[in-house]
Amino acid sequence: MKKYIPNTITCLNLFSGCIGVLCVFRGEYTLALYCVLASGIFDFFDGMVARLLHVKSLIGKELDSLADMVSFGFLPGAVMYSLLQQTTDNTYVPYLGFLITVFSALRLAKFNLDERQTSDFIGVNTPMNTFLIVSLPFLAGSYPLLIGNLYFLLVLTLICSLLLVSELRLFSMKLSSLGWAENKFKYLFLMVSLVMVLLLKVMAVPIIFVCYIIFSLLHFKQESRL
Repeated sequence: MKKYIPNTITCLNLFSGCIGVLCVFRGEYTLALYCVLASGIFDFFDGMVARLLHVKSLIGKELDSLADMVSFGFLPGAVMYSLLQQTTDNTYVPYLGFLITVFSALRLAKFNLDERQTSDFIGVNTPMNTFLIVSLPFLAGSYPLLIGNLYFLLVLTLICSLLLVSELRLFSMKLSSLGWAENKFKYLFLMVSLVMVLLLKVMAVPIIFVCYIIFSLLHFKQESRL
């Protein structure tokens, strides 16, 4: 029975993503955010449980990508589509929001084949990108002129899409050791993120996104000197 546990957790990721998409199309962004959080938790634990139980499998790897395609590919594309729809009367322009879905698919396919990404990421990972996109409706109340601007959303869509398939090297939170020296920037990123979330809640996500890129650049710059 234990070999089915990781795949069950992965399916819960997919299930949460499906519900999240429905919430987006209903305009229930808070529930969609909760679904993304649930998917992120399930996505984190399925691989961990598979390693702990020694039941890693090829089908589990493929299932994980398919689940992520919905939760961290289709869902953020739906959010961007919904936001674009609110900023223009043009029928077709909002469909450009699904570029995020297309590039998420390319990123996931690339991840499965790229042997350089066993311990770190090349390009922004889909969960991080999704949290950024899902935070936008919550930022609209404080920055209506920005989030409600068609051109800003289109440019952001393009930037996020390109970051997904970029050659930008970013760290993962897998730790080969607990030492401070080699993990300094990872620990600093976690501490800054925690403080930002406690102070700003969802509003902190864009700041965390930028900090993730900055701390990753510093981490690999330090690593190249060792």
